[in-house]
Amino acid sequence: MPQVFHVPSKDAISEPVDAICTQLDGRTYHQIRNDCLRNGILFEDPDFPANDSSLYHSEKPALPFVWRRPKEICKNPEFLVDGASRTDICQGDLGDCWLLAAIASLTLNSNMMARVVPMDQDFGAQYAGVFHFQFWQHNQWLDVVIDDRLPTFKNRLVFVHSPENNEFWSALFEKAYAKLNGTYEALKGGSTLEAMEDFTGGVGEMYETKKAPDNLFKIIQKGLHRGSMMGCSIDISSSAETEAKTPYGLVKGHAYSVTGLEEVPYQGRNVQLIRVRNPWGQVEWNGAWSDNAPEWQRIDPSVAKRLSQRSLDDGEFWMSFEDFKKHFDKLEICNLTPDALDDDTLHKWEMMLHEGKWVKGATAGGCRNFIDTFWTNPQFKIHLTDKDDDKSGCTVIIALMQKNRRKLRKVGAELLTVGFAIYECPPKDEQLPKDFFRYNASKARSKTFINVREISERFKLPPGHYAIIPSSFEPGHEADFCLRVFSEKKATSQEMDGKIIADIPEPPKPNPPQQETEEEKQFRYMFERIAGEDMEISPGELQYVLNNILRKQKDIQFKDLSIWSCKSIVSLMDTDGTGKLGFSEFKIFWEKLKKWKTIFMTFDTDRSGAMSSYELRPALKAAGFQLNNKILQMVVLRYADDRYEIQFDDFLCLMVRLETSFRAFSKLQTRGESEVDISFPMFIGLILNI
Repeated sequence: MPQVFHVPSKDAISEPVDAICTQLDGRTYHQIRNDCLRNGILFEDPDFPANDSSLYHSEKPALPFVWRRPKEICKNPEFLVDGASRTDICQGDLGDCWLLAAIASLTLNSNMMARVVPMDQDFGAQYAGVFHFQFWQHNQWLDVVIDDRLPTFKNRLVFVHSPENNEFWSALFEKAYAKLNGTYEALKGGSTLEAMEDFTGGVGEMYETKKAPDNLFKIIQKGLHRGSMMGCSIDISSSAETEAKTPYGLVKGHAYSVTGLEEVPYQGRNVQLIRVRNPWGQVEWNGAWSDNAPEWQRIDPSVAKRLSQRSLDDGEFWMSFEDFKKHFDKLEICNLTPDALDDDTLHKWEMMLHEGKWVKGATAGGCRNFIDTFWTNPQFKIHLTDKDDDKSGCTVIIALMQKNRRKLRKVGAELLTVGFAIYECPPKDEQLPKDFFRYNASKARSKTFINVREISERFKLPPGHYAIIPSSFEPGHEADFCLRVFSEKKATSQEMDGKIIADIPEPPKPNPPQQETEEEKQFRYMFERIAGEDMEISPGELQYVLNNILRKQKDIQFKDLSIWSCKSIVSLMDTDGTGKLGFSEFKIFWEKLKKWKTIFMTFDTDRSGAMSSYELRPALKAAGFQLNNKILQMVVLRYADDRYEIQFDDFLCLMVRLETSFRAFSKLQTRGESEVDISFPMFIGLILNI
């Protein structure tokens, strides 16, 4: 069953949730600080050392950076000066404006700020060169510990810094987030929404301002009132436009944060205004309602004062909402709870979390365009029973997140292009087959497939059973993911992965000699020729016979069976413990062999002589075996070749090992459906036998 959570309201966010220690030696922040104070030393983080490996993973620093502690940079360093505010964050020589825009939004919510940036740390009597910050990752909070050695050039911070030369919380914050993601370089380029989710555990929504709903101003207003974090940006048409300045003072391909919204009386009418901040701490909008615009002289001075309107080059500015929609292209909102921002009622949502993998050759089936493999993607079923309070349907938010892709940049991984589709399905708890998707259209889907960390959509569906199919756009792309399902009313969900079961009927025993058919008599004659005087077939004799027979088959691809594989076959079929196969045992195996060959050829759909690993699940089902995704992925890794095809000899070995495993488990089973009691010697013997 999935984990089910109640998403807390804004007021409940401040309640502490235990964060998981991430230090490799297992020590917590307080343990490290106490150890350092007791030994009179300053902490040096072995997990994120002060050298180039923590800075870049694909290049070398352009300048000779020197790592310095704040007390080596200035005389009286402070963690915070007059509290944390959005103006404490100035961008350095790293392309992480998306992160800075999110941090600026974080400072507007004191509860969340205190959660992410613990305030019980400073440069006072308890200073030991160690600090910590907390981030949300894949439905858990992590406590990230760092030392306070920061990269400098000519004694000035290279990356994020505060305009106050003795304030260091923002620089240390950036370092902790760099550690979380592997290197400082890993922070280059990203979505403000990604960082917002890491600071809140919230769920994001994205609006294109040119296509936004008519009530977008109200949506933003409610979002700011509820503490939602917001960012905006201007699209670019080519990389050459990145951070290009427009005539209006705005920067393309650059992340801004939305920090305020107002409606003010102006010349006999109300004008909607929005406040935006450039994380550079400078470079501002120069159009209507900008810092020195004449509009400010034509409104009540008390209103201007209330809006903190000042002519400062601090990166923050007001503009009309119409100009905002005209000049900016995207608005990203991270809701601390997934309450509908266009609805006046606050709701308590249910969240169901599932984790999965796309594995090439097994569960990385690609989108619906690839019908032959699409159905092999992980499938998740939701059951919606109760309509929303307005009886218009069942509201759900589906959020699909790729895991750890930023951290994996150092090994060449990039974000996959991902999306999901939703199908109405039968109530049975079993995986939907290929033909279901061939003949049934989706009821809903993500707007597009896109290479972002998380894609989320809000839907209103009738009560019923639905299957969610998350996928990459093309087959064969591997990644870990988590799927979050938010529902306004109580709902249930599960992975449609099935139990691990086997339906292996006992084969009929051969007829006695006097009742044999002509075909059975011919088979007995063949057996006697192979078996020799002892009238039993050894593993070596079985290897010789099978290899000679199977080599002649024109409709299958085949490599010679190893002696080990033949010993496994004998072990499976040897009921009397002689280590060889008598006539009855060999006859039963021969019938199994014919059945397995028929199944193999049935699922060799292109008649290539080999079976695609994506066809393995239905082939196994036809043979009486049902495996879950995890076991199936292991099978593919073990038995498929580098083209993700399975030849008949590998399929035969797989069938033998599966049947041996299930029969061995069946004999050991003493309680329940999926547990056995087994001693260590029995376990070793079982492993060696299989």
